[in-house]
Amino acid sequence: MRSLPIVSGLARKVGETARSIEIMWQAGLVPFPRLDDGLRSVRAVRRFGPFTGAVQAAARRDGRAVAIVDDLGPLTFKQLDDRSNALARAWSARGLDDTSVIAVLCRDHRGLVLAMLAAGKLGARMLLMNTGFAKPQLADVAKREGVRALVFDEEFTDLLGAVPGEVERYLAWTEGERTGREHPALEELIASTDDRPVPTPASSGGFVLLTSGTTGTPKGAPRPRTSVLDSAQFLDRIPLRAGECTFMGAPIFHATGLSQCILSFALGCTVVMHRRFDPEATVRGVAEHGCTALVLVPTMLQRIVDLGPEVLGRYDTSSLRIVFVAGSALSPDLGNRATEVFGDVVHNLYGSTEVAVATVATPQDWRRAPGTVGRPPVGCTVVLYDEKDRPIREPGVTGRVFVGSGLSFGGYTDGRNKEMIDGLLSSGDVGHFDAEGLLFIDGRDDEMIVSGGENVFPVEVENLLVEHEQVVEAAVLGVPDDEFGQRLKAYVVLVAGSSLDADAVREHVRTHLARFKVPRDVAFLDELPRNATGKVLRSELGQASSM
Repeated sequence: MRSLPIVSGLARKVGETARSIEIMWQAGLVPFPRLDDGLRSVRAVRRFGPFTGAVQAAARRDGRAVAIVDDLGPLTFKQLDDRSNALARAWSARGLDDTSVIAVLCRDHRGLVLAMLAAGKLGARMLLMNTGFAKPQLADVAKREGVRALVFDEEFTDLLGAVPGEVERYLAWTEGERTGREHPALEELIASTDDRPVPTPASSGGFVLLTSGTTGTPKGAPRPRTSVLDSAQFLDRIPLRAGECTFMGAPIFHATGLSQCILSFALGCTVVMHRRFDPEATVRGVAEHGCTALVLVPTMLQRIVDLGPEVLGRYDTSSLRIVFVAGSALSPDLGNRATEVFGDVVHNLYGSTEVAVATVATPQDWRRAPGTVGRPPVGCTVVLYDEKDRPIREPGVTGRVFVGSGLSFGGYTDGRNKEMIDGLLSSGDVGHFDAEGLLFIDGRDDEMIVSGGENVFPVEVENLLVEHEQVVEAAVLGVPDDEFGQRLKAYVVLVAGSSLDADAVREHVRTHLARFKVPRDVAFLDELPRNATGKVLRSELGQASSM
């Protein structure tokens, strides 16, 4: 009898593997009947990691196909492959190898892509720095992670002042003339050597992603290697297809942008990117390149939708089949507005730096239940647990979210880990399933506000506030209260020219929610403090000045 769970588990694993292969084949990732190409792709990924391996495989299939279009123009897959060979050779000559940690502090452009490819060819570990870092954060992370070389855009030069002097520095993007600069540029290194293929490294160094750092110094979450089958976790519920075009609005240093960049390269898609996000330029780029997928964080989607029908109507975005949103919560109001603009194409992914993919809401899921984050794709498991670590089976009951996925990390670089139950990893969030099995995130486990003995999760109040036609965005915190322990304080950003006052904000909440969910305090701000991926920096809200 003890063998039954083992047999059942093996059967489930075999079924998931078969389903994953089928999904990959439908997307064009498994080039049936040319299975030899597929096997070569698998070998490339194993040797150099998913990012470098994907570009090498695409260059072998059709080197003339355009891989990226950035602010400087297009580059083919062969050009990326050749130029990253040259960069890897130049770095190798300077002593960088598979024991090195190479960090990048770059916006989205070819220099970032080439640095990531070259690091993969050396077998070096690639550390993706957040472009929104302050100088102390950058220095702390560089020291903790043992960074040997740092690749950066010239605009971030002043942030490097506290980074240890022994860390080598390379410029990925320069402004104006390059003469007289202290540090060599990647383009100079590429021009200084040949572009022959480099020797295969002993092992793949992989990536280190960083947590948001909204509550302190960001933690490092390593991704040493992944299985090719793990790509099915995205493709199962997000219909990317081979040979199409992706507009990358989200930053590549974040898991959202990185994952979709890797997947697009693996499918031989063109990736369009700009160094700085501009909402109208993004819509224009989608129209000009006939992009079929648009990758964004919610604040970017908000700025696009806020352009209004007059501006949006100038551009033909009918090529879009996918608006992929992840990185922070997508409110029901914003998701509905985006659906009105682009049609049934919004795909809302829920996950984290640590757990990777947890669930995806398809456009059909969203239509049925606005605000949902959907269902787990193939290869993923999501279970809710109560405060006594017991699984919650009933719909509508809030519990702590735990996730199982082949893409989940194995622990932070400092040796710590997230809580685990039954082999599943905590996401740090709480949520509930509805009667149809769709997941809803109710908030962060550590953001629950207890006011007068009642539990309040800020996201419910925030979502209601942004539904008001005069509110652009809102955040809700718990602040100390002598009588109730905590009381709710709302930080609200209004549309230009609005006359909405605090009493009207409270009345709006009182009309729709329970009395204990009404904010006692209301502060009006010009904007909410956010990091580069759109997450609200709640620790800074108390320091923000009201209008």
